[in-house]
Amino acid sequence: MPQVTVSIVIVAADSGAGVRECVVRALASTLPVEIVLVDNASRDGVPQAIAREHAGDDRVRVLFNDANLGFGPAVNRGAKLARGDALLVLNPDCMPEQDMLPRLLDALRAHPRAGVVGAVVCDAGGRPDPASRRRDPLLRRALMTMTGMAKREASDPKYAGVNVPGPMPDGVAEIENVSGALMLLPRGVFDKLGGFDEGYFLHCEDLDLCRRIRDAGFQVWLAGDVRVLHGKGGSSAHRPVFVSRHKHRGMWRWFRKFDPAARHPLTRAIVWCGIWLHFALTAPVLALRGRKR
Repeated sequence: MPQVTVSIVIVAADSGAGVRECVVRALASTLPVEIVLVDNASRDGVPQAIAREHAGDDRVRVLFNDANLGFGPAVNRGAKLARGDALLVLNPDCMPEQDMLPRLLDALRAHPRAGVVGAVVCDAGGRPDPASRRRDPLLRRALMTMTGMAKREASDPKYAGVNVPGPMPDGVAEIENVSGALMLLPRGVFDKLGGFDEGYFLHCEDLDLCRRIRDAGFQVWLAGDVRVLHGKGGSSAHRPVFVSRHKHRGMWRWFRKFDPAARHPLTRAIVWCGIWLHFALTAPVLALRGRKR
């Protein structure tokens, strides 16, 4: 097999037929790549079909898990099989273009202390997802965002929220966090940090990894001129309450690990109550939406 430049790790969990297109597009990259598709016990038969379709292609390997391990643990297992010098963590509903990887790799190599490079993920209308560049969700920032006070940030930085206002940068910019939908990392950095924290099941593990990258002395970069279509929710649209529960669990774990406010027992208790009260209030609406789908 030719030298692999980038190993692409894709995690599927009943992600639907779109995984096929994601794999085909990823293989069309102008760089030598391999794909490690990690299946978290899907019941839709798509990962099995992909394994059959690419049985003669040594660039594609499919790892089948007996249970849904969660996103981060699945990526970690896929990374152990990877042979590339860099790892691209790619959501199964992202549709990369042929030149995406070379451009991201150029950005990674241009910054010796780069620990991760992300791209701007967009919806079908070309609108960038604010999650493409987020600040750490510290308690104060989260409250500014939730209450709408973050809209005042332009006039006073003390109102800064989690999302960064304004248009996405035209080129490469250093930021705090990139979206876990698409992350290119040097293999050495990923291994040094031990990959994703497996205490998260789904959501916030990307924020955790970016924070640990920065705490280790590396940098987080966004290639603002690289845009990637992201279907968003292909694996989770049919189980919104399940996803929301794990999102709230992830928020609580990130808060306990990194937010200085968590050092205060009373604040910690209030935040815990707030997170799970929010889940309790939103879960019925999500359940209704899920039944309608």
